[in-house]
Amino acid sequence: MKTKHFIQLLDHPRIESAIAAAEAKTSGEIRVVVQHRPVDDAVSFAQAEFFRLGMQKTRDRNAVLLFVAPASQSFAIIGDEGVHQKCGNEFWNQLAAAMQADFRREDYTGALVGGIERAGALLAGHFPRRPDDTNELPDRVIEQ
Repeated sequence: MKTKHFIQLLDHPRIESAIAAAEAKTSGEIRVVVQHRPVDDAVSFAQAEFFRLGMQKTRDRNAVLLFVAPASQSFAIIGDEGVHQKCGNEFWNQLAAAMQADFRREDYTGALVGGIERAGALLAGHFPRRPDDTNELPDRVIEQ
């Protein structure tokens, strides 16, 4: 997938609205990062981004990062330790498979929105929103 084509087809307001809607039901946090340059290893790069963005600092260690590198035709999903303890590898594999199917159909926004919705449902089930919950991380899509 061409990076420019990918970026042109992304519906930022729809993605950011999906993040806000998912986070309205959970104390968890979801972020989306689109890396314009190619990366050798999407998982390693995404893990580094997770820490660079301070996502490991959420109160319940319940943040999820959806990372996409269109120039490398790769993506990764990183969940903090609190989330991973609740869902295990099977959830991540199913989420990745669903997103990959949407990416192959060039439904880039749909892939991200679907990933956000699935991650949000998981987070809501294990980390329901609390009365004192605050939005710990911005909902905007990060492009770099």
